[in-house]
Amino acid sequence: MSTIKLKDGTEIYYKDWGTGQPIFFHHGWPLSSDDWDAQMFFFLEQGYRVIAHDRRGHGRSEQTPYGHDMDTYASDVAEVVDTLGLQNVIHVGHSTGGGEVIRYVAKHGKGKVAKAVLISAVTPIMVQNANNPNGVPISVFNDIRNNTAKHRQQFFIDITFPFYGYNREGAHISEGIQRNWWRQGMNGSIKAHYDCIKAFSETDFTNDLKNVDIPVLVMHGEDDQIVPFETTGKVAVTLLSNGKLISYPGFPHGMPTTEAETINKDLLEFFRS
Repeated sequence: MSTIKLKDGTEIYYKDWGTGQPIFFHHGWPLSSDDWDAQMFFFLEQGYRVIAHDRRGHGRSEQTPYGHDMDTYASDVAEVVDTLGLQNVIHVGHSTGGGEVIRYVAKHGKGKVAKAVLISAVTPIMVQNANNPNGVPISVFNDIRNNTAKHRQQFFIDITFPFYGYNREGAHISEGIQRNWWRQGMNGSIKAHYDCIKAFSETDFTNDLKNVDIPVLVMHGEDDQIVPFETTGKVAVTLLSNGKLISYPGFPHGMPTTEAETINKDLLEFFRS
């Protein structure tokens, strides 16, 4: 396997295919770089160099018990980028990975990043608080914590229904997609998954969004049951100085998989613009 040893000793697994302008993909919770199969394969064939890593504690990366916060995640990405010598990079993040992207770009990406994409992203902040009264109540994230800690095997099956919109009337359910989500999740560390819930739900990315001036595409499904569009994607684009929003009626949180043809087409158009 291809791995990079970070300064703190943590080994990070990554994929690096092809040549051309690099696209760096950042996966969501609690998955791995495998969740980008539909995009990695497509953009490799379009002549891009495609890179994706397994976040620390996720997938095939080392199951370290520490460092499961957005600042560390962004720092890890910076080390991977520097080790691979990447320049003029397009960073694409889904869900938690969207938060990782904007934190990385804001703190480490100056002069290295061409464009960024936030897909179904947790930005600017998910949890309900005094500054975000329409956010998701903390009780929802406490339930996710409890289920992850005590019932992870079953919970990682159950969550695929709202994740992919399979609980909607008339939905075509793919058992293979559900099994693949479960496989990726169970391959990671329960400690990393538990700690990451706080990272993706309570981190405030408002200043990161405001401080980024590169072109950023925000893509969000209007029927996202995991990261509600009205309080995330719809708000995030208003904080960007060079942002563009594409929202998709009826699309679920996991739209890069279930709606890959549409997502890939719109990504390609943005990359070439």
